[in-house]
Amino acid sequence: MESLGSYILLASALIFVLEGLIYALFPSQVQNMMRVATQMAPERLRYFGAAMIAFGVLLVWLILNFIDIALQ
Repeated sequence: MESLGSYILLASALIFVLEGLIYALFPSQVQNMMRVATQMAPERLRYFGAAMIAFGVLLVWLILNFIDIALQ
């Protein structure tokens, strides 16, 4: 599993697993969160989404750099 496509497929599968676990283990909390999200201003949701993207990119960068350092 050396290609970028394989990593993207693996990451997508893990997202499905994590989302499924959240819905299966905490269904009422997910409903409450969705109810709150529908009442939020679109700009606030957009800001939250952008912050999550930035955090995810930072996390991926840290993991990849940590793995590179650990393997050398």
